Amino acid sequence: MIRKLTSKKGISPILATLLLIAIAVAAAIISYAWIITFVSTQTQQSGAVLVRENIRFYNVSSTNKTDITLRNTGSSSAKIAAVYWSGSSSSALAKIGTNEYTMTPSTGVVNALDSITITITWGVSGGVISESAWTPGKTYYFKVVTQAGPYLEFPAKAP
Repeated sequence: MIRKLTSKKGISPILATLLLIAIAVAAAIISYAWIITFVSTQTQQSGAVLVRENIRFYNVSSTNKTDITLRNTGSSSAKIAAVYWSGSSSSALAKIGTNEYTMTPSTGVVNALDSITITITWGVSGGVISESAWTPGKTYYFKVVTQAGPYLEFPAKAP
């Protein structure tokens, strides 16, 4: 004779519904925590935004100089890591040696909503800048790189 198993029952529909709701809420909380962490990390990395404020070519005691003023319009500080230049758009940018430029402030850190001035001295012996002076009417190409990675690249024409 075949006996029916009437004594074994599954979970009730109410308990099943509660378990599904609990699993959905847990998944939503985990997703929310991951998204908030991801967005805050990306925001911090892109917090420094450099823009060219001014560039000035001038001569002091027969020494040619160029002042590049940059402003950080972002929400976090940035430290200048390197400055590059080229006398032609088709040639590769060369890294300017640290003896060929100075920064104000000298720490190279530009805080949020603050500015920094990079003064390039042309014709320093043993340096990367092969030209002893900038040429009036010639376009030069500059690139300023921060330690975090963002950079600003721009051309400037000497007066």
